[in-house]
Amino acid sequence: MHFGGRTLARSQALQLLFQAEANSRSVIEVLDGDYALSEGPLDDYARRLALGADERRPDLDALISARSTGWSLSRLNSVDRNILRLALYEMLSVEEVDIAVSIDECVELAKAYGTDESSRFVNGILGRVADDLEAGVDVVAAARAAARPAEEA
Repeated sequence: MHFGGRTLARSQALQLLFQAEANSRSVIEVLDGDYALSEGPLDDYARRLALGADERRPDLDALISARSTGWSLSRLNSVDRNILRLALYEMLSVEEVDIAVSIDECVELAKAYGTDESSRFVNGILGRVADDLEAGVDVVAAARAAARPAEEA
């Protein structure tokens, strides 16, 4: 599969997030060592996305947990989990990219790298988050609040 431009950057960022998680390392540790990309060299935007998603991972994971009803974060496959982290980071933190573009691009990544159900699952979660963002909801604060009762139980 050949990607170009920002699509390639998102693919590279996903590969870095996946490698970091698989090796229990941070993205910066992966970047400082040996890492593999299906197509290189590493794009600056890919670096920005991977580092940003890794840095905001606790918030992003709280948001994923709050949205993936019936599925704990650990039950999601690693590809889907990291695509969601990537997409949510871009939706929340990258002003110059339209939310619909982030969703479409990450659904394509899910089709390319995930299971048969991945694209529908990713689209559903990201679509619900996008609706809340459009309605003015602070989705991270809401996810944190939802996580508190679960932690206390």
